Amino acid sequence: MRIALRTLFAVLFLATTAFAGVTVSSPANGSTVTSPTHIVASASSSYPITATRIYVDGNSVYTSSSSSVNTYVSMSPGSHLVVVQAWDSTGAVFKAPLNLNVVSGSSNGVTVTSPTNGSSSGSPVHFTAYSKAANPIVAMMIYSDSNAVFKTSASSLDTYVSLAGGQHYIVVQAWDSTGAVYKAAPMTITVGSSSTGGSGTTVPSYAKTFYAIEQMPGWENCTTCAGAGGSGPSAQYNLTQGISNPSMDGNAAQFWIGGYTPYSDALWWKQLGGNDGVSHFVYDLYFYVKQPQYAQALEFDVNQSVGGKKYIMGVQCDLKNSKQWDVWDGLAQTWRPTGAGCSSVPAYTWNHLIEEFSRDSSGHVTFVSITLNGQKNYINRTYGEGPSGVSEVNVAFQMDGDYAQHQYMVWLDQVKLSYW
Repeated sequence: MRIALRTLFAVLFLATTAFAGVTVSSPANGSTVTSPTHIVASASSSYPITATRIYVDGNSVYTSSSSSVNTYVSMSPGSHLVVVQAWDSTGAVFKAPLNLNVVSGSSNGVTVTSPTNGSSSGSPVHFTAYSKAANPIVAMMIYSDSNAVFKTSASSLDTYVSLAGGQHYIVVQAWDSTGAVYKAAPMTITVGSSSTGGSGTTVPSYAKTFYAIEQMPGWENCTTCAGAGGSGPSAQYNLTQGISNPSMDGNAAQFWIGGYTPYSDALWWKQLGGNDGVSHFVYDLYFYVKQPQYAQALEFDVNQSVGGKKYIMGVQCDLKNSKQWDVWDGLAQTWRPTGAGCSSVPAYTWNHLIEEFSRDSSGHVTFVSITLNGQKNYINRTYGEGPSGVSEVNVAFQMDGDYAQHQYMVWLDQVKLSYW
């Protein structure tokens, strides 16, 4: 019996740890590399990963509070032992060692790895690049046809930029701490007439897009209005902009909710001005949460008031109740589960959410699709909407408290809305 139990415990242990560990996707063990060396790795466990760290010859050189690293590490020429190590919330440690041979690299400057000169792409265009110099790199910028379209305060970038159809003259530029400027060789790319992302969502080239909405001033908020019937319990909450870590581009927005009253909520929204002539919407954003288990629900909305109707394009990940993606029935004033599961969201990582909506002139909203981290769910539900006497378009984000009103934070980055 003891042997059988011991075997059972061993099987259970293997089952719970089979997917735990650190995976280094670049560089390969035993490879020869230049400095700075691009290190890409991810960690996984049955519990949330709380930190990932890179060691070179026993010295800590880089730390991330997420489950992944994607950075460049400077090393002197010669042989080095590199260890990528991670910890989960229980204190368990996972390691991946690498033996690398570092040789003298190329001169200082900017290297663009995507797109390539002369290539064609849909919009948004995927840009990846890195820079290096004797002094620290303090900023990088992408220019399209001499107009700045993206900036980051890091030495590398990995982002998507929406560009109109046609040819574009692209320059990627960097600055170091002394003010010295470095540029990649200029290139010309061709952008198709429409964009198709990994989710299959298409945005025509004539659509208007609002970028970096999380960085815009003038966000409004409330707490009791976010509850049932617009008169719920009061929460404590705040919004802090300009967060560099965690962030995708060095300028995220941090949303916090707490307090002492169970099931109290907080709502934030940003007005973008009225536009009565638009009827199709794509809400595209990244969000990051460390403790998704404390969220009752996370809500991501687009609202338009036009023609005497208020079109509430409300979508929530109902983590505790339906455990599905719910959409808002404006006429019945209630949430409708869609059948698309949303019982959890990955912690300590940037989650990419895309929502697609349309509305007609008779007061109906159609929820077309919801895509999370590349997994697209076609919803195709249509509901009626209530009255309104104003003209507006806004985006909104809501955090719902749970039974114990655990405090938690959510970060938003690269928030954009396209409409046409």
